[in-house]
Amino acid sequence: MSNQTVARPTITVDRPSGWGGRTFDSFRLPQYRLFWFAVMMQMAAMNMQMVAQAWLVYELTDSYTMLGVMALASAVPMLFMSLYGGALADRVAKKRVIVWGQFAVAVVALANALAITLGIIDVELKVGVGFLLGMAVAQGFVQGVVMPSRQSIIPEIVGPARLTNAVALNMAGMNINRLMAPALAGVLIALSGVELVYYAMAALNFAGLALIAFLKVTRGMPRRRSTTRADIMEGLSYVRNNTVIMGLLFLTLLSVLLSMPYIFLMPAFARDVQAVNPGEYAWVGRIPLLGEVPELLTKSSFRLGLLTSISGVGALVGSLIIASMRSRNRGSAFLWSVLGLGMALGLYAFTRSYALALLLIIGVGFTQSARMALSNALVQDAVDDEHRGRVMSIYMMEFGLSSFSTFGVAVLADVIGIQWAVGGAAFLLIPVALYYFAFMPSIRRMQ
Repeated sequence: MSNQTVARPTITVDRPSGWGGRTFDSFRLPQYRLFWFAVMMQMAAMNMQMVAQAWLVYELTDSYTMLGVMALASAVPMLFMSLYGGALADRVAKKRVIVWGQFAVAVVALANALAITLGIIDVELKVGVGFLLGMAVAQGFVQGVVMPSRQSIIPEIVGPARLTNAVALNMAGMNINRLMAPALAGVLIALSGVELVYYAMAALNFAGLALIAFLKVTRGMPRRRSTTRADIMEGLSYVRNNTVIMGLLFLTLLSVLLSMPYIFLMPAFARDVQAVNPGEYAWVGRIPLLGEVPELLTKSSFRLGLLTSISGVGALVGSLIIASMRSRNRGSAFLWSVLGLGMALGLYAFTRSYALALLLIIGVGFTQSARMALSNALVQDAVDDEHRGRVMSIYMMEFGLSSFSTFGVAVLADVIGIQWAVGGAAFLLIPVALYYFAFMPSIRRMQ
């Protein structure tokens, strides 16, 4: 390994004053603001895709299992490419990886939109699932390469003192999108069809690409004589020999596997589980430009968009609370977020009341957001700069692995019912969190 050091951006550490100053500290840096808005565009498109793709696949197939297959189509190539993406992030300027990846994702969204326009994908004729699967595979390859660079570039932009704050603000941006983008997608589908959603996704991805182009190039690790395979193996050895990082990654993996499947299966909850009697909501009346709320609630696409968006309320609050935290007691807060997520998601899965589901999904969003922000920050704090890209590639692989659990839960839902499949998996998080509280003090005491 080379003994050369990496030049890091010079960061002016001006300590914020007050709650609001600490919460939005990273926005003091112009480069972070540029990066944040670019990520906002990309996340808006991703959140719209979650609704549009899930709705489209369910309308084309009427199958829980196919929802899982679609998630798997992105996950397999993502896992295949993630370790390579991590090694790449430790070798070259991360901006270049992000720019080319953003361009490829925008092209995939545009291809899906054109396929609907040209009739290659047609809900009435029940054709086009194969094309959607192919595009999902292509997007999975791209995301596997790009995600380690997108995550590991944050410390290069903000420095170690602002890391937790920057990660949490990124999460807040994602949750603002969860609050707005899914509802917009649901409304567009209900009023104009899914085609317009995909064109909007392409436009957002191209806009994010334009912003990233102005980001200053950050330097990756110097090029080494070792092969990519040797770099990957050395990164895996580094993780294996660090018990704290291993413990964090393993708990994150379990949390993702047991909690994330509900996102891909929400179309089934909206249509089949949490039914709506329009008479119960007659008091709400009419929303300008949208129409009568009771009538809109009879459409599963609108209920899906509203459920996904309302979870963003709790998620946004959770991420802002984490952004305002000082760097202490973060390990304990992480474990509490895992415990709370298991309880909130399990209760959500078993309710048939749409009104109660809207309340519970806020708690799911809050705990999920806190868990994600804290796990990301704790892992990045525990790793050294030389291995950051490779460790984050393993961290991001866990989200690809979640699609395997989604597939398993989806198949199980066809056998025992979606409520028992999703709710049972969620409740398993409770004993997992309690085990870490009792037997993993090195993580519980992390500051």
